[in-house]
Amino acid sequence: MSHVALVTGGSAGLGRALVAGLTERDWTVITDARDVDRLHTLRRLPRADLVTTVPGDITDAGHRAELEAAVGAAGRLDLLVHNASALGPTTGQTRHRLLADVTIDDLSQLWRTNVGAPLVLTTLLLPHLSAARGVLLSISSDAAVEHYPGWGLYSASKAALDHLTLTFGAENPEIAAYAVDPGDMRTEMHQAWFPGEDISDRPLPETVVPHLIGLLEHRPPSGRYRAAELPTAPTRDVA
Repeated sequence: MSHVALVTGGSAGLGRALVAGLTERDWTVITDARDVDRLHTLRRLPRADLVTTVPGDITDAGHRAELEAAVGAAGRLDLLVHNASALGPTTGQTRHRLLADVTIDDLSQLWRTNVGAPLVLTTLLLPHLSAARGVLLSISSDAAVEHYPGWGLYSASKAALDHLTLTFGAENPEIAAYAVDPGDMRTEMHQAWFPGEDISDRPLPETVVPHLIGLLEHRPPSGRYRAAELPTAPTRDVA
């Protein structure tokens, strides 16, 4: 039976690149996104036959139930990737707000996407993941361990996600749990952090995927890793 992955936020950026990379290796991939039109562009992937798309918002309980149903239909879950993420409040179109300027509503909204949804989705799917002795992978950030002015809520949410991910691993030794910092990438999300700036010098998210595949293949001890320090899996040509 094919390995099965669930990748949240798979319509763009690193999520999309990972969906493509996994299907190239014959994985069945379930993925979601709020933008239905963008999610449907995954039909253009060379192995689109291996992709199941579930439109919706990861913070919505009904949508999470749909994801669980898709996993149930697939018959197993070998990999759960928390990739969907939100940046948090901004001041106009320039910079993100300092902590002194954010509100409890800002915190609540960001926490639901970056921490709450991954927590409850992992809990929901843990029996499937444990049965397959699978992998829990959360996409982190250097902001989880650094302190950048204006990034406070996002940074705290990523630090919390790291902690929850690795605690799931400690509490469930049958699975491997990883928080991975992919490094700077040339994505829409990264551009949103630096409006009006040229980020063409950042690597494309496709360059990170071989490191994530290498993580799955080598399966080191559970922990927090930087993608650049992980071994890579060779790319594969799709016939």
